[in-house]
Amino acid sequence: SEYAPVLYGAVAILLLYVLFFGVVAGGSRRWISLAIFNLQPSEFAKAGLALLLATWFGQGKLNATRTGDLAVAGGLLGVLFLLIAREPDLGSAVTLLPVLGGITYAAGLRLRLIGYALLLCVLLAPAAWSYGLKDYQRSRVVTFLDPSQDARGAGYQQIQARITVGSGGLTGKGFLNGTQGQYKFLPVAHNDFVYSVLAEEHGFLGVLATLGLYLFVLLRSIDAARLARDRIGSYLVVGLVAGFGFQVVYNIAMSAGLAPVKGLTLPLMSYGGSSMIATLMSFGLILNVRMRRFAN
Repeated sequence: SEYAPVLYGAVAILLLYVLFFGVVAGGSRRWISLAIFNLQPSEFAKAGLALLLATWFGQGKLNATRTGDLAVAGGLLGVLFLLIAREPDLGSAVTLLPVLGGITYAAGLRLRLIGYALLLCVLLAPAAWSYGLKDYQRSRVVTFLDPSQDARGAGYQQIQARITVGSGGLTGKGFLNGTQGQYKFLPVAHNDFVYSVLAEEHGFLGVLATLGLYLFVLLRSIDAARLARDRIGSYLVVGLVAGFGFQVVYNIAMSAGLAPVKGLTLPLMSYGGSSMIATLMSFGLILNVRMRRFAN
């Protein structure tokens, strides 16, 4: 926990660096060129935020029932959220919200306050739609509601994803035998829509098996939070699990056409070195908490 501010500060500095000197690709400035590969600092924001929030709420008498403590937590979230959203990368920024929600709930936040927060989000939605979202982000939401209105443009990816998922049937077409993924009908099939390719090549049974593995990982991680020897470890695991679980659920929903398209990878499956390193780092922290559950 003594390194929590260092990790958080390092992530914030890297995100600030990206805004001015980052590599631009696809209209977004999200990466730092390191010669042999590009580093995406936003992938490490969840771990940095979770560790600092867990340390904040886990020490002394701090808890999530007092306004001052919640304000500090909201400020810590807000710094990283705004830096990531400015890239722009709203999808990665949104994944920070479950981290805050999970830790504050574990630290004693009343469900009534969560309800108030959700109500506030609903009330602010019209203003966010008009002034907070860029044109392409509004287009994604509109296209999600009716992708056929721009089937060759903004809706193309979502339509192809649905076709890819539906074409797999019960057992799929076989490894590397899927037409949608192999013939490039589905864009970025190796990254954001890798789950659609999984459904096409391995079918409904393959999808169920993969969901079962993700569920196993989540349940074992929750068990680590339950067995943690102190509140800091427990809160840390809860935050990491919340962020991981949200990203898995959203990516799968997006691939099935049940959520707007966002640039969110599927942890442990999508292509991307930064995503894989950040995910494994999170699991390393979880295993560290579990390993030390009996330590004095």
